[in-house]
Amino acid sequence: MGKVLAKIFGNKEMRILMLGLDAAGKTTILYKLKLGQSVTTIPTVGFNVETVTYKNVKFNVWDVGGQDKIRPLWRHYYTGTQGLIFVVDCADRDRIDEARQELHRIINDREMKDTIILIFANKQDLPDAMKPHEIQEKLGLTRIRDRNCLETWRQN
Repeated sequence: MGKVLAKIFGNKEMRILMLGLDAAGKTTILYKLKLGQSVTTIPTVGFNVETVTYKNVKFNVWDVGGQDKIRPLWRHYYTGTQGLIFVVDCADRDRIDEARQELHRIINDREMKDTIILIFANKQDLPDAMKPHEIQEKLGLTRIRDRNCLETWRQN
């Protein structure tokens, strides 16, 4: 995996933006990556920034709050972003359409046209969580062309 990352990213430091609706699990994921353990979190008002090192690559991860009042500010974080992790709560069927709209708003922005995208399907362990193929369909991922997209499915 380290060789793949080095080949994709080339440089040894990357700016990563982690976005998604509120309560999708962005902050929990960030600190699980950083500390290697789960931590108790509170809703993010503003942002958290942490550096996570993996296989000699430093990822400067910006976790930005996902409340609807904060989302218009997301675009101010786009400049210089090399990777986007869009976190989706797979158990939140009521807001999957909202997540799709926000994802497409982000990826259609000029600032994000060359950004590598990873869709992080979180909370797969919860009852009635949407399956990967369902998330792919509901987010309209098959209609996204000419993009560097990665998909990952979180089981726990």
